[in-house]
Amino acid sequence: MPDLSQTAPQSRTIPRLALIALAGATLLAALGISIVSVALPTLAGAFSVSISGVQWIVTAYLVSVTVMVVIAGRLSDRYGHRRILLSGLCIFVLSALLCAVSTTLQMLVAGRLLQGVGGAILMVVPMSIARETIARERMGSAMGLLGSMSAIGTALGPSAGGILIAAFGWRASFIALAVLALPVALASLVAIPRTVIAKTQHLGKRTAVLSTIGSRRLGSGLAMNVLVAVVMISTLSIGPFYLTFALDLHVAAVGIIMSAGPIMSAISGVPAGRATDRFTTSTVITAGLLTTIFGLICLASLPRLFGVAGYVVALCLLTPGFQLFLAANNTEVMMSAPEDRKGTTSGLLSLSRNLGFIVGASAMPGLFSVAAGSGAIQAVSPEAVAFAFTATFLGCAALALLALLLARAFHPARLQ
Repeated sequence: MPDLSQTAPQSRTIPRLALIALAGATLLAALGISIVSVALPTLAGAFSVSISGVQWIVTAYLVSVTVMVVIAGRLSDRYGHRRILLSGLCIFVLSALLCAVSTTLQMLVAGRLLQGVGGAILMVVPMSIARETIARERMGSAMGLLGSMSAIGTALGPSAGGILIAAFGWRASFIALAVLALPVALASLVAIPRTVIAKTQHLGKRTAVLSTIGSRRLGSGLAMNVLVAVVMISTLSIGPFYLTFALDLHVAAVGIIMSAGPIMSAISGVPAGRATDRFTTSTVITAGLLTTIFGLICLASLPRLFGVAGYVVALCLLTPGFQLFLAANNTEVMMSAPEDRKGTTSGLLSLSRNLGFIVGASAMPGLFSVAAGSGAIQAVSPEAVAFAFTATFLGCAALALLALLLARAFHPARLQ
């Protein structure tokens, strides 16, 4: 973990325990999504519902998070980041316990909707607190650390959830979320400094949001965030089809191979943050997008040449590009935020990412299906699946190129 507790200019310091609390909150938000996904087959059997019905357990959390992220950011601007973070942790704990004692699917979905409110706060407020308490020259490392914790949560959730469910049943996964949140809440209460609430908070929520988006630097950063999120979710939503129907792998093998991306993201997050501190954010954004484009071209071609080895190598080349972009772009956007709208800006960052995930999860499988040809995927030949996979990720490379063009258009002097 990078040392971000050094004395910073303008009294911007943060205790190491507070940094651990911010990292823990980010980890919990990611675990809230990933740890439950592995429980869906068990939950379908426990409640005697269809796959589409049990999917609402995941969808409810994502919808709630998407609706709440900007609201959570605005609330933290108005009432103080520390206070709202502690409220979010309390909501997260109580909702996890509600999920754990649920006796019907409807009760569990309601608990997940409430948990999404807490999850939205845990996604948004740590970046706001980092923006407020960490010196500019160390912001990149902070954003890289938070990005690593999000990736660790995504990678750790399915395996940890599988172990807990196998040993103690599905309720254990929700109890574990509540138990993990308690030390994070205690560390936040003890170590995170109180927010100095800005005096310009008479602006309405709509005015504050529109004013924030209206900034050229912020607007371009949010637009690039949407495009990169579309690409990121495509690796998770399209990859299993290729591995299963083109390479004929068992579901367990598919899961292991797919974990290479989140693991590589977790490893590269902190170095990406340090690179952002050392170089300009524009330079690292450019490097990240170029690496992403190269990685996507490799993902479109190497698996067809080298099979599983090519797939894993391409993922390992691609995901550091994501982390370089995210660390630098998050730093750029947050450092561009007005002092009284740090929470709103952080909420917009999370909203843009979630919107990209939603668009990517619906549009890119559609592109893949069209490229593969009509009919059920089980009836499509491995060659057609491989062609569709290549076409889809070349399309993703085009989206990453569009993000690079946006970066150059809105920051031309800084990218030369």
